[in-house]
Formats: sequence, structure tokens, C-alpha cells
Amino acid sequence: MVTETRVFFVVLARDASLVKAKMLELDRLGCQYVIVCGERIQDSRVVFREAKGKYDAINFGLDFVPRGTDVVAFNDVDTRIYNLQAALNAIESGASLVFAKVNVFEGPQISFYRYLDAVRRRIPVAASGELMLVNFNLLKSMAPLSRCKAEDSYILFKTLERGGRVVFCEECSVTTHRTRSGEEEEDYKRRTAGGIYQALSLSKPPFMIVLFYVLLPFLAPMLLIEGRKGYFWTKGILYGLIDFLRGDKTGSWKQIIAVDKS
Repeated sequence: MVTETRVFFVVLARDASLVKAKMLELDRLGCQYVIVCGERIQDSRVVFREAKGKYDAINFGLDFVPRGTDVVAFNDVDTRIYNLQAALNAIESGASLVFAKVNVFEGPQISFYRYLDAVRRRIPVAASGELMLVNFNLLKSMAPLSRCKAEDSYILFKTLERGGRVVFCEECSVTTHRTRSGEEEEDYKRRTAGGIYQALSLSKPPFMIVLFYVLLPFLAPMLLIEGRKGYFWTKGILYGLIDFLRGDKTGSWKQIIAVDKS
């Protein structure tokens, strides 16, 4: 990795299953990092934190960022990174926050990202926390992160609130696995939509972003043109909004499922 910018990775891992593979990848890229893992691993670069939500793992991981760091890169353990240099170039060109394109190879997310990315090329309505680079000084100004299921979009909205420049870098990408069934996709959309409404309530992003989410409940049924996939997308988005309107302040999907069953 050739750059004058001092970058430190904070990797988020719910369990230990993919930690070694991620360490090999970051070592190959020449990156400094800490992995916040929900299981204990005997390695100085891995720190244990009981899984409470990504916002909590990020708050915990920031304590391990060394002095002199310019940029913190958040990365999910179940991803593979391609062309990291493009994202670093965007940072070095003055961006405060850069998030990468996400590629999946199966399931309903393939189609959904076509819609989402078409919007994000014009308006940064949501970030992708799978790989996101943030100016460290800016990040410190918003830490600790508030409890929120959409911690990536929360950081995005706070960046915009503070006047930072955001770049959706499609030249840099990650590959990952997401949902395979409609039911899984409904749960995923419910979590992300509810989390984004949480993030909006905790920040003051530009008017066009607020307007987009005010209109989203009315626009979501248009996704029904995608058939079964669109049905689960629409249902998940509307349930996420309902969760928020009911007062959901949980920081993870695990927590809201527990609340729903109680």
C-alpha cells in the first residue's frame, strides 16, 4: 500500500471464523490494524469485545488507534478488498469520508444494490460500512458514537452535518455474502431501514437526504415491480420505519429480535 496518509484499520468481527483470513489480507496489503472480535483469540492484534452492536465495537476499537493516525478504515471481517488505493487517493484529494462499492454474487442484494448505487451516485443517502475510510480528527469529534443499528450511515450523516466531503468510490470495492432468501432480505432491510431512521434522528444531514427518507415509505412500494424480491424489500423497509416510530433505540438486530419476542 503506497500512501503518505497514515491509515489504521478497525475490523469488526462477530466471531472468530474469518479472522485469520482477514489478518492475512491486511498483512498482504501492508495495513496496520486491530480486530474487535466477539470471541477470544490469542493474538495481540485481536481484542475481545462482547457483541453488542457495531456502534459499540467501533467505540471500543477507537481506543486502540495509535497516535499520528490520519484516517481510520472500518472494515467488516467477511469482506475482501479490491483496489484500496483508489479509496486512499480520494482521501488524499480532500474527502473526509470515503465508502467503497459492495459486490455480492448471489441473492436479492444483487438487484438492490443497482437501485441503491444509482441513488448514491447523486445523493449519499446511505453509506456502506463494509469498507469506509474516515478522517480521524473528524471521527474523534463525533465519538463516542450513539447507539444505532446503522452506524455507517450515522457516521455519514454526522460527516455531512459538519461540512465534510463524502465520496462513493466505485473504483474501490469489497466482495461479501449477504442474504440468500426473501425472508433473510426482509430482516436485513428492516434492520438497516430502522437504523437509518435512528441515524437521522441523531444527526442533521442535508435537506435532500431528509426528504428522501420522508418520501421513502411512499416510494418503497414501487419496488414491487421486482416481484417477490420487491415484496420483501418493501415489507422490510416499512417494518424498519415502524420499529423506529415505536421507539426502537436498540443498537443491534439481536436486541430488537429479543424485544419483539418479549
